[in-house]
Amino acid sequence: MKLVPKRLKAGDTIGIVAPASPPDQESLTRSFAFLESLGLKWKMGKHVTDLNGYLAGTDDGRLSDLEEMFADPEIAGIICAGGGYGSARYADRLDYQLIQENPKVFWGFSDITYLHTAIANYTDLVTFHGPMLASCVGKETFHELSAKMFRQLFEPMELHYSEAISPLETLSPGVASGELTGGNLSLLASGIGTKFEVDTKDKLLLIEDVGEEPYRVDNLLNQLRLAGKFSDAAGIVIGDFAKAEPKKETSLTLDEVLRHYTADSGKPVVSGFKIGHCEPHFAVPLGSKARLDADQKTLTILPGVE
Repeated sequence: MKLVPKRLKAGDTIGIVAPASPPDQESLTRSFAFLESLGLKWKMGKHVTDLNGYLAGTDDGRLSDLEEMFADPEIAGIICAGGGYGSARYADRLDYQLIQENPKVFWGFSDITYLHTAIANYTDLVTFHGPMLASCVGKETFHELSAKMFRQLFEPMELHYSEAISPLETLSPGVASGELTGGNLSLLASGIGTKFEVDTKDKLLLIEDVGEEPYRVDNLLNQLRLAGKFSDAAGIVIGDFAKAEPKKETSLTLDEVLRHYTADSGKPVVSGFKIGHCEPHFAVPLGSKARLDADQKTLTILPGVE
């Protein structure tokens, strides 16, 4: 039985955490106007401004911020300031029973994929893969559609993605339904062989990434293939692969790499979804039931809140 968080309402307070790398503080501050436009108040985690090399403070500090926000009854939901690197460093110490007993909206992407997968494995809570405050919302490039995607937190709504949003390409035909899972490809691959390994059995697997050349994407996809993640999946949703241009003249294209691993899968595969490190960024609830129609090139996702 899926654990579905309660919807947000105007006047609610959301917790802001930095689970991975240090967020840009100016961009984070600029994002507050957007939160106000949603009618939300906010409370900053104690360690959001901490610096520790490429980490937002110590592992203990980031872990305690996250757990305190889930434990605090005044916090209705949690939105991550940014990603980067570092969420996996304390995943084995996170109190999953605390999260299960205090289910609430949890929103982020990129490095936060590791937490999405871990929380899904140990609580069954629906979480949200969506644009974050400092890295997306507080920037001038923040798109109107990205902003609209936050509405799904305030009322249960079915999401519909079609070519009205962006051009899509069918790499393998067919129709499949199942829970939506996945996120950042690098983080999914790094979880293989751990107790935070993504479960793709009879699910729609979402993959996206940023800054990875075709040979690196090839390596990551092959790891998932060898781990049985593609054969287990009901279908594959290919999101945005930003900054993936090869640095060498002799290279396979990203499209050739994606086709090599998915075109003969015998299950629906569609690429071109604006989900990931892109604008607009179509936010989705992970753990919600979804339907991928590769013939009509549509993705339909059931609500992530109740």
